[in-house]
Amino acid sequence: MIRCVRRSAAFSLLLLAALPVQAARVQLVDAGELDRNPANRRGAIARYAVPRGEILAGGRPVTGSRDTGQQLRFERVYREGPLYAPVTGFSSQTYGTTMVEDAEDAMLSGADPALASLPLWRDLSRSRPAGADVATTVEPAVQRAAFTGLGGRRGAAVAVDPSTGRILALVSSPSYDPGVLSGTGRAAREAWAELNARPTQPMLNRAIRQTYPPGSTFKIVTAAAALDAGVVTDADAPTGTPSPYVLPGTRTRLPDASPGCGDASLAYAIQWSCNTVLAHLGTRVGAEGMRQAVTRFGFNDPGLRVPSPVVPSNFDTDMSADQLALSSIGQFDTTATPLQMALVAAAVANGGELRRPYLVDRITSGNGTRTLAHGRRYAARRAMGPLTARLLRELMVRVVEQGTGAAAALPYATVGGKTGTAQHGLGNSGVPYAWFISWAQAHDSARPGVAVAVVVEDAEAVRGHISGGGDAAPIARAMMAAALTVPSPD
Repeated sequence: MIRCVRRSAAFSLLLLAALPVQAARVQLVDAGELDRNPANRRGAIARYAVPRGEILAGGRPVTGSRDTGQQLRFERVYREGPLYAPVTGFSSQTYGTTMVEDAEDAMLSGADPALASLPLWRDLSRSRPAGADVATTVEPAVQRAAFTGLGGRRGAAVAVDPSTGRILALVSSPSYDPGVLSGTGRAAREAWAELNARPTQPMLNRAIRQTYPPGSTFKIVTAAAALDAGVVTDADAPTGTPSPYVLPGTRTRLPDASPGCGDASLAYAIQWSCNTVLAHLGTRVGAEGMRQAVTRFGFNDPGLRVPSPVVPSNFDTDMSADQLALSSIGQFDTTATPLQMALVAAAVANGGELRRPYLVDRITSGNGTRTLAHGRRYAARRAMGPLTARLLRELMVRVVEQGTGAAAALPYATVGGKTGTAQHGLGNSGVPYAWFISWAQAHDSARPGVAVAVVVEDAEAVRGHISGGGDAAPIARAMMAAALTVPSPD
């Protein structure tokens, strides 16, 4: 009997000794694998146990949280969801996060260690602090002007502050309500399927995730390259370019849509958008010179984030002479995001200095008592010489005051612009894209306050009447008017 008791006691002691060993193994060895196991919902439960921090535009929240009383307790809601969806993205318990919701997810969800005043206690208690608030640089009036102007047509519009890089508006159209994707139920799944099935792709962020042939708006880049390289020393002197212009090494004749382009000057070519002059100048600058110029403007940069990643705008680095000529007027394989073309206008407006764009202004604790981070800002880099920028400003003003961009004029501001109508598709069979890039400086201001790019994919006009000046310039005008009424943060 005593022997049995001793054996039972020894076995119990062995089990007691094994228990902490097993607990330590689970905590130290298996913890990572268990956390990654899809069947483990502790992480998700903790993630949605507290309300998510807010995203702000113009100092006001454009997001919120709804207490569902379910295991995944708080769901995201959006105020004016379609208006701000290209900025906020969505936060879904089923489909993850996008845009600012994704880029600042750790702060918004309360997972970032910077939010814990006592990090060690947080690790021991496994508690999660309230999410931080993320203030964006978006100005609601400018955002609304772009959204209203596009009116549901496919396209995008971007506005930036040339002197700082603050993104004042980021609109993609048509848009969607991100709130319909927040939950886990049947409604969210059906909404996801329906949005993805639409041919208009409302969840595609056309402002930063879609590139287009920039058409004649790209001529500003080529003009800057020609002036900086000394290929053109007098903007009003004839360039010796015939119209039509036979592309180098081919028999293909490049025509002009405007009269008077034969042997035109650079100034006339910008004002009336002569293809021949800028194509010829691109070949005179040469492939390497053009490659260096577009790099200074930000083309072919795969690392741009605002903080969401931006697809790189493209200018080929290996081309024949005829391809270089077409690329120099925004055709062939040259493509750009609307954000990229807004930066081109901004560099001209800012004396040739290009500010890296950013969308997050600051991050604060949920109660607003602590500023946790400021939006990442970078030193300006020079896209063109200051004299080149000054001359291009004058030429862009002529476009609005005397040329193809008259629809962008404002009575109380100096406005510079450039129109573009971009052919695309097999044999240029697609409906042309209407482009307009511009900047504006109020008469009582010391510097331009806004630079804008607008692209309209499906302009409401017969094919032959589609133009950047007619379809995109009025939207840019409304955005610039709204931006110039916003008090400067400086």
